[in-house]
Amino acid sequence: MKKISVIIPCWNEEEALPIYYNKMCEMMEQMTEVKFELLFVDDGSTDDTLIFLRGLNKKDPRCRFFSFSRNFGKEAAIYAGLKNVQGGDFVAIMDVDMQDPPELLPEMYYILQSEGYDCVGAKRSNRVGEPRIRSYLSEKFYKVINRISKIEIVRGARDYRVFNMKVMNAVIEMGEYNRFSKGLFEWVGFRTKWLEYDNVERSAGDTKWTIWKLFLYSLEGITSFSAVPLSFAAVTGLLFCVVSFFMVLFIVVRTLIWGDPVSGWPSLVCIIFLVGGIQLFCTGILGHYLSKIYMETKHRPIFIMKESSDEL
Repeated sequence: MKKISVIIPCWNEEEALPIYYNKMCEMMEQMTEVKFELLFVDDGSTDDTLIFLRGLNKKDPRCRFFSFSRNFGKEAAIYAGLKNVQGGDFVAIMDVDMQDPPELLPEMYYILQSEGYDCVGAKRSNRVGEPRIRSYLSEKFYKVINRISKIEIVRGARDYRVFNMKVMNAVIEMGEYNRFSKGLFEWVGFRTKWLEYDNVERSAGDTKWTIWKLFLYSLEGITSFSAVPLSFAAVTGLLFCVVSFFMVLFIVVRTLIWGDPVSGWPSLVCIIFLVGGIQLFCTGILGHYLSKIYMETKHRPIFIMKESSDEL
């Protein structure tokens, strides 16, 4: 009998957990040819998420849980789940809010079994029900990162995917502190098939992804898989050097011919502010890359475990 280990990151999801578990029970009863293991990763929740997971573990031995000492982020939760899979044949990553439809699991499993793929991912065909500004920014993010990086992230791709142990081991080997799972799975390669589905709204609770958090997450993805921003800073600096050379030449010639070296100071101040702003912007790009290197060299753990069902 094949085994699927399902990794479910959770952060303050006490309302969504019962709905998700009941739906997964239906799917597990339907897929009788498969043995399931549900790995719930509590990412430092401040509500009753951990209490519910403790009770779930006592009621259903298929459910294991891991609880962090604080909120380390979804990427750390995914990594922790991958590190704690106990054997098996396939691994799945799902969100607990039901935006990753469990109904797709049988088809994803069938594709892995019969069509020779190493990974089957899910992507949204639309963003119905999502705020327009968030949809617009997401579309722009995919266009930007696919244009400036060597990997290609499928538009609308979710973290929801099922894959074999070769893929899992390859992703685990990339033990970097700054993680961007969508990019990591694309970087390691392997044959991947994508299934489309209509956007599904959360079953309960509110999304934890604010526009600001999504913006920071997008920066993480771009700087993790592209050095183009650094090249942009260098090219911008070179361009301004060339422009300034011709401006100096123009001012010298104008002064020698017409005199009046004082006029034009307002435009000069504007130029100084412009150049200063560009310099600070380029310095910020460089600083962001340096901060990532700084965090990597610290070799801090990606997560700290506070409690686990394996210890009970």
